[in-house]
Amino acid sequence: MSLSSKVILPALLILAAVPVGAQSAQTKNPSGNAVKGKDLYTRDGCYECHGRAGQGSILSGPRVGPEPIPFAALVSYVREPRGQMPPYTRRVMSDAELADIFAFLQTLPKPTEVKDIPQLNTQSK
Repeated sequence: MSLSSKVILPALLILAAVPVGAQSAQTKNPSGNAVKGKDLYTRDGCYECHGRAGQGSILSGPRVGPEPIPFAALVSYVREPRGQMPPYTRRVMSDAELADIFAFLQTLPKPTEVKDIPQLNTQSK
């Protein structure tokens, strides 16, 4: 299995787990507080598996940012995860807190394009 398959497959499984009605019912992203979201992301240990920049890892958890999955899919997966992630019920993390985390994930910068990294673009002469 290629690296891209290991990253894309979990995201597709997350999206497939969300009922179609839930996807369309929450197509509009909630307004959340990115500063609070960053604190929650750290406090609740999200970074331990998904990395401080949401980059994820093949060994611990999928990439969650930048450009996170749709909010409805995120909520659905966080509430009833399919993998090793523990469930975060509404008693543990409210929908408002998830909206804050989602807002934080949206603020994460995109990684540098490969073409813009000189060390990766050396031409043999």
